[in-house]
Amino acid sequence: MFKVVVLYEEAPDPESYAGHVDVCRSVPGSVFRHGAVLGSPAGHAAHAYYAEWEFADRASFDAATASEEFLATGRDARDRGLPRPIVEFLELD
Repeated sequence: MFKVVVLYEEAPDPESYAGHVDVCRSVPGSVFRHGAVLGSPAGHAAHAYYAEWEFADRASFDAATASEEFLATGRDARDRGLPRPIVEFLELD
């Protein structure tokens, strides 16, 4: 399984983010999820909001992250003024 993980230090505006979710769900071959970070074992979490795309295999991950739809998610986030996140790519067993 492959994922793109998006970590926000501060939670995005819910109304603006709702529109962004529609753009994120258009990425081909993916499942998109998002939600608030509730805490950590130490109590305070380093991030306030989390989002991810999940892909079944490397081929769908590669195709999606090279797609116009995926690139559009970054432009959309910028244009909406969403907080700048940390974005990481994961491969899970």
